[in-house]
Amino acid sequence: MWTIRVVSAALLTLGLAAGPAAADSTPSASPSGDSAAPTSAGTSFRTATEIDQGRTATANASAGDYLYWSFPADTGQRPTVEATVKLPREHAAQTWQIDVYDGLRRRQACQYGAQTRTAAAGAESVELACVLRTVRAWSEPWADDPLPGTYYLRLTAVGVRTADLGQPVAAEVRVESKEIGGSAAVDGRLAEPLVPGVAVARQGDEDGSRAPAVLSGVEPDGGWSSGRWSDRWVWTVSGAVLAALAGIGGYALTRGSGRPPHVPPNA
Repeated sequence: MWTIRVVSAALLTLGLAAGPAAADSTPSASPSGDSAAPTSAGTSFRTATEIDQGRTATANASAGDYLYWSFPADTGQRPTVEATVKLPREHAAQTWQIDVYDGLRRRQACQYGAQTRTAAAGAESVELACVLRTVRAWSEPWADDPLPGTYYLRLTAVGVRTADLGQPVAAEVRVESKEIGGSAAVDGRLAEPLVPGVAVARQGDEDGSRAPAVLSGVEPDGGWSSGRWSDRWVWTVSGAVLAALAGIGGYALTRGSGRPPHVPPNA
């Protein structure tokens, strides 16, 4: 009977630990519809149009243009970038490509997805996708791991004939992330997310105070969470509790009743 109680307590503890973990694995909600989605794109890193995750941005451009957007990605997220380009009615074969760069303008490799695709002559549209690696809270200086901060999306045609240059195209881009949770947690964190200008100081008030000049206003809903606790801690504590309960249960099963063995009266 006592063993059943130990097992029940262990299962209850495991269930309580799994609750926060399941909540963390749910993708973040889309931003509220208070602000309209962007309808234009930048032409360089400095003029990249800021977009929120979960919102579709559009832009009208010409074949051969470089289109730039920026978006925030936080610790534990695995961003997926999708782009659709609507092509003119008549055109030759075109190759389109999306590239993603982090806050240090390091090109980030795609885990999988059609990062480059060729649209056949006369095709109505071309669709591209790039699934990035999971964003880490900290990394070695020499590593190329994705880190929390601003990310840049560049969309362009890399193979366009001269006759098709300048033809009108319409682009749609969307960024969504999957919350990976504690399985991607690491020991350590960045002092600041990789947001352009976050470490640049500007002259403040007349008293000489200085404040950070942030050149990018994009950030996740609820702010940056780099370095906060994750469900990794929940599972660690749960494992320790389960190990303690298992030890107590094993001791209770093996120690016996604690009374001396029965001795026959005529012995």
